[in-house]
Amino acid sequence: MSRPEIGVGMYVQVLGCGAAKPSLGHNPSAQVVRLRGNKAFLIDCAEGTQLQMMRYGVPIASLHRIFITHLHGDHCLGLPGLISTMSLMSFDHPIHIYGPVGTADFVDRVVRYFTGEKGEERYAEIEVHECAPTGRTVIYEDRSVTVSCFPLKHRVPCIGYRFDEVPLLPHLDREAADRAGVPIAYFGSLKQGRDYVREDGTVVPAASVTTPSRRPLSYAYCSDTIYREATADYVRGVDLLYHEATLGEEWSELAKQRGHSTPRQAAEVARLAGAGHLLLGHFSSRYTPETEEAILLAEAKEVFPRSLLAHEGQLLDLERLRGEE
Repeated sequence: MSRPEIGVGMYVQVLGCGAAKPSLGHNPSAQVVRLRGNKAFLIDCAEGTQLQMMRYGVPIASLHRIFITHLHGDHCLGLPGLISTMSLMSFDHPIHIYGPVGTADFVDRVVRYFTGEKGEERYAEIEVHECAPTGRTVIYEDRSVTVSCFPLKHRVPCIGYRFDEVPLLPHLDREAADRAGVPIAYFGSLKQGRDYVREDGTVVPAASVTTPSRRPLSYAYCSDTIYREATADYVRGVDLLYHEATLGEEWSELAKQRGHSTPRQAAEVARLAGAGHLLLGHFSSRYTPETEEAILLAEAKEVFPRSLLAHEGQLLDLERLRGEE
């Protein structure tokens, strides 16, 4: 399958959106956040994730960071295979894995059993970052994105992740800059917001020859969790919110017992957070894609009309979604 066209914005690609019990309708949980064309951040890594990456055109070599929400098998049992494969490849940088307390021990066992000892040919350098947030906490940032984590409430330690694009530089109005007599060497400074001062001391304000870029994009991923209003504070204002919706409203008590949410509850979080769109996933095997649309999506839309169902291979362009609000 050919690789999708990835531009300079932020994209979410669904590799799996099923719950713990396997079904023929869905792969278990895994997503990729694609950013500015050349970065891929993997969120959760269930069985078969590396095959799904190959199927939907996500090159393993492009993986920048791996984020695990919790240590239930349908969210992390793809790591042994993926780490083993990455250890066969020539990486000139460490593999960074983020997750709740316990992730380091799990990854250490994977490395020892499946990738050989340090110093051997089949070895990849891995750095694990364990997270135990009590609120929204920044865990990674670079020139293009800030990643933060926040607590969720499940049967085991579980965390959600939020991706916020770093603001883009303003656009240079080349014609205006040329009319103002600004040398090309100063174009970069103007985009950084620094005024240009002519030899005679007169000032060309940066704002007079630049135009603002679009508002930064943002995405949040809420894995297995019971409904909590506090979650809305952590994901406030995101362009796209992924929230699990394992069971429909008629199974709400069972969902709560098992540490899950219903579509209506996910939609309430999206409504309280002022999200742009809601993406539902982690569907129980008792549903088929047809009943997911007829039951789960319908329940969510009663509360939050801009709700969508996840499906394997789906590629969501956040900038395009923003234009549909």
